[in-house]
Amino acid sequence: MPANSDKTKYLPSFISKMERANSPPLVIDTFTYYYKKLVSGATGLISDKDIKPISPDEIEDATRIKEYTESGRKALRHAVIIKLNGGLGTSMGLSKAKSFLKVKNEKTFLEIIVKQAERCRVKLALMNSFSTHEDTIDALSMIKPSDSPLLFIQNKFPKILEEDLAPATWPENPDLEWNPPGHGDIYSAIYTSGVLHSLLNKGIEYAFISNSDNLGATMDESLLGYFCKNRLPFMMEVVPRTPSDVKGGHIARHINGRLILRESAQCPQDEMDAFKDIKRYRFFNTNNIWLNLKVLEALIKKHHTINLPIIKNQKTIDPRDENTPKVFQVETAMGAAISLFEGAAAIRVPTSRFFPVKKCNDLLVIRSDRFVFSKNDHLILNPGIGSRTITIALDPKYYGKIDLFDERFAEGIPSLIDCESLAIEGDVRFEKNVTIKGKVVIKNNGKSQMVIKEGSVIDKDVILN
Repeated sequence: MPANSDKTKYLPSFISKMERANSPPLVIDTFTYYYKKLVSGATGLISDKDIKPISPDEIEDATRIKEYTESGRKALRHAVIIKLNGGLGTSMGLSKAKSFLKVKNEKTFLEIIVKQAERCRVKLALMNSFSTHEDTIDALSMIKPSDSPLLFIQNKFPKILEEDLAPATWPENPDLEWNPPGHGDIYSAIYTSGVLHSLLNKGIEYAFISNSDNLGATMDESLLGYFCKNRLPFMMEVVPRTPSDVKGGHIARHINGRLILRESAQCPQDEMDAFKDIKRYRFFNTNNIWLNLKVLEALIKKHHTINLPIIKNQKTIDPRDENTPKVFQVETAMGAAISLFEGAAAIRVPTSRFFPVKKCNDLLVIRSDRFVFSKNDHLILNPGIGSRTITIALDPKYYGKIDLFDERFAEGIPSLIDCESLAIEGDVRFEKNVTIKGKVVIKNNGKSQMVIKEGSVIDKDVILN
């Protein structure tokens, strides 16, 4: 914290820096709001005493709303699909947008998303980051969609030195002085880019927003119908939390009566056990969001900004070098807007609408025969699977990055249709037409690579010493 009694003494420097970078006034005002919060000691933490859990009878179940399908079908011409396309997929060893990754049948996320939008005849929009925008334009020129998606760019915030809360500087790579402000920036970005105005002028009122790496998040006519017929301003799709979701954001009811999203970074450390209790906080945010664009426009015009709960993210200025100066990155979560909209709702959806690819473990499952394309290009669970759930644990040393992963499955992904769990330890390469059944551990304790031969059927543990 600065020793100077004026805790906002560096704010003019931040504002000048953003003005030189041509940041829109609304974005500068938004950053100013968060910076003042930060220097005043705001942590963004949400305590258990301020919220209470949601019970299943408080939210609708999407399996019970089929009567809204026809209404949704009629509303398609007033709807847009917006995909968050700013992620680089660095955790998987990618250097470009994750949506360029080949995910199924030699098709990339982006190719599949474009085809899905074309199939349901709904306008597509992509929110890129300053790291993915130009590459996305190039990729779309190769895909040649019949209706070009609307593109807009996520804003950027200046990084804040942890030592004295001054603007971070890094002359050897000035780009590292900025950070994406999280997907909560979508509300400001769609407004300042002019895309919101353009959509409303075209009669498009309803937006379905989701991550580009979640191919289960498709335009659903019954959900659209339910959303528009009930005149909801905002609706979040949730699924029951599982042990693998304990770190993900959950919904709760604030003491003021509104729904609220709490991320792990917003939970006090001494309350993390309660945060992770999936029987207490039962529902997980899928980041599939339905939004009434007219209501959003009115909210921005009324308040001149969208102020979401702050997330203070501690990093180093060069995230690849822990010896560089420590900084704060101000970020927000898209789902946190649920607390801003009076009458906002959550709806429980099947887990088939939520299978994001965050790691190579997830990619193995999606590329396998456990998933197939439906006739309308939606990726769905294979109706013939033996178990609806599967657990994958690949040795990160040999499978954590996409190039290592592809080398070891170069001849094809094993059949996992009858697999419940697969754990691989050590260096193992697979030849074609391998089948894995039940619960299997494959462990290579040797110094040379193990090869699973063509046509092998593995239904018990395999250990090579």
